[in-house]
Amino acid sequence: MADQDILARIHELVEEEHRLRDGSDTDPDRLRRLEEQLDQCWDLLRQRRAKREFGQPESEAEVRPTETVEHYRG
Repeated sequence: MADQDILARIHELVEEEHRLRDGSDTDPDRLRRLEEQLDQCWDLLRQRRAKREFGQPESEAEVRPTETVEHYRG
């Protein structure tokens, strides 16, 4: 998956998040899942950029489990 594909997915998720938040029927479970997916996408993009910066194959970056991404302490 290329950076542009990840950014396109982020854009789709953000649009859906905005639609949910703007609606009168906000589904908290769906919002939580969207936020988790967004965090995973951003994490993947950061991994790819870091690997590229340090001369490593960006294709080695992987989507990490929600538990890892959500509870990461930098």
